[in-house]
Amino acid sequence: MNIVVLCGGLSNERDVSISSGSCVARALRERGHRAVLVDVFFGYQGSYSDPREIFSKEQPDLGFTVGENMPDLDEVRRSRPDGGDTPIGPNVIEICRAADITFLALHGEDGENGRFQALFDVYGIKYTGCGYLGSALAMNKGLTKTILRAGGVSVPEGIVLHRGDALYANVGFPCVVKPCSGGSSVGTYIVGDAQDYGKYLELAFAYEDKLIVERYIKGRELTVGVIDGKAMPVIEIIPKSGFYDYKNKYQAGMTDELCPAPISDADTSRVQRLAERVNALLLIEAYCRVDFLMDESGEIFCLEANTLPGMTPTSLIPQMAAAEGMDFGELCEKLIAVSEEKYR
Repeated sequence: MNIVVLCGGLSNERDVSISSGSCVARALRERGHRAVLVDVFFGYQGSYSDPREIFSKEQPDLGFTVGENMPDLDEVRRSRPDGGDTPIGPNVIEICRAADITFLALHGEDGENGRFQALFDVYGIKYTGCGYLGSALAMNKGLTKTILRAGGVSVPEGIVLHRGDALYANVGFPCVVKPCSGGSSVGTYIVGDAQDYGKYLELAFAYEDKLIVERYIKGRELTVGVIDGKAMPVIEIIPKSGFYDYKNKYQAGMTDELCPAPISDADTSRVQRLAERVNALLLIEAYCRVDFLMDESGEIFCLEANTLPGMTPTSLIPQMAAAEGMDFGELCEKLIAVSEEKYR
């Protein structure tokens, strides 16, 4: 197949996306596909008379390591030759239209909030992952909580806080403050008492104008992928220090990820069935990953669903696939296959 692997962009998860895209493009090439890695913001800078030509050109081997810190997006914008005044760079639409499918290795903001998906639908571009509606619902954690609660899925008690609202802290302490539509735990803080509440709100508002403030739940962190409506093995996430933040997610050796999770068969089944229900309630197509906390009493709370989960060397969906006997290249092909069902 001729495949565009789309990565990069202008979210705080830009570096994670490039790492995911690099891994996916390499794996697809090893399995005989003609995969071209394209940064959605910078576009394709090479020359061609017909966009289909680029799939026959030799592509360099790719590799990218996610650093401890997020990228400087202002610097990224300034470095695009045309000034970078749009989120999509030169030739992206034309090249994606020429491909058999576009593999979305995008994370955060525009990559997962449905905007690109809706645009690609308008242009008739086939892409991996769910459509614009499921993407938009899952990206907005406030909407996610409302939908899941109405569907009988437990979520942490909390509120949506807009910039300019009076400080509102009656969810109690400790609490969690995080952007409403963020990812990779960027801008997420655990607040221990009222004295620090305002400070952490200010830090979180630097990322977004709408926040989630919710009750902190002490418990075991569990996550499970869902492909084509069926749950994968459960992973337990145990950071070696602090919580599962940006650094602990992407720096090798910072977190223990146990797959399958050392929980009972009954709890495993409960988490998997909940993940499948979350997938259905949020209208997610193709695949996703759903994050949970199980408290000390055994109650399970859903935190969020990720519609374009990471495909980096430390990412969780590939670990679940490996536990099922599926290697990374097979996983990439399966995600393409289940995504194509949207177009049949």
